[in-house]
Amino acid sequence: MMERVAILGTGLLGTSVGLALRAAGFQGSIVGWNRSRGQGETALSMGAIDSIGADPIATAKASQVVLLAVPIFATLDLMEQLTPALGPEQLVTDVGSTKSQITESAGRLFNTIDRAGFLPGHPMAGKERGGAELADASLFRGAVWLFTDFPAWQRSSESSALAKNWREWVLAMGARILDLGPQRHDELVAWVSHLPQFTATALSALLENEGGEAPELKEVGGRALREMTRLGASPFSMWRDIAHSNTEAIAAALEALEQRLAHIRENLRTPELRDEFEKANRFRRE
Repeated sequence: MMERVAILGTGLLGTSVGLALRAAGFQGSIVGWNRSRGQGETALSMGAIDSIGADPIATAKASQVVLLAVPIFATLDLMEQLTPALGPEQLVTDVGSTKSQITESAGRLFNTIDRAGFLPGHPMAGKERGGAELADASLFRGAVWLFTDFPAWQRSSESSALAKNWREWVLAMGARILDLGPQRHDELVAWVSHLPQFTATALSALLENEGGEAPELKEVGGRALREMTRLGASPFSMWRDIAHSNTEAIAAALEALEQRLAHIRENLRTPELRDEFEKANRFRRE
């Protein structure tokens, strides 16, 4: 039974997990660590964690379940550091937005008889900006929490029992669980998460170039402009690792969108335009 949790990375997602665990009735200890001391102190003041660890490895060693809630490349780096420090009675999981590299590293570094278990995870929840101050206990309610390499949590060991318990707490936090292979995961999120982000970024950057000096542009745009460009406020630091670790799938999705936009441009005065609107409406209805 899970009683001691370490959250390495007390930004938006990590702090929200701490708050969500408490809201779901978790009575065990939650220790947080963050490269920025200020983010850890914010998480502590919000009640998401009970204390702040001075060192990520020592913090992890003293816990049963270790949640990696840092960017993807930092996650991969911590995985390398944690492997020799943890044992088979412990579980590591993560919230990384791409899963192929993380799952491959998990198979190489964890999930053996003498090592900790690793359950790759990804909650499909977040905000356009990060930071502990934006954390929310209800962030995961109704969201899908994806897991990859799911045969790993079915193995008979202490870490696999913790993996099953972690999945139960994910459900208690209000999320729905979906198991996917890592490659399929990355293909899907490229379409439903990464493509909208990069589309909003491109549109926002285009508008900045075309009318950034015209204050009336935003006034005229109204709600449509605000909704289309909301994601454009996301910082590069949140998306750099995603772009580097899921490049092919994102590039394929962007190319498909380019072709679709070209099709619309070429058919602004033909019945084909009506067909595009009908398809778009069907997607929203279904």
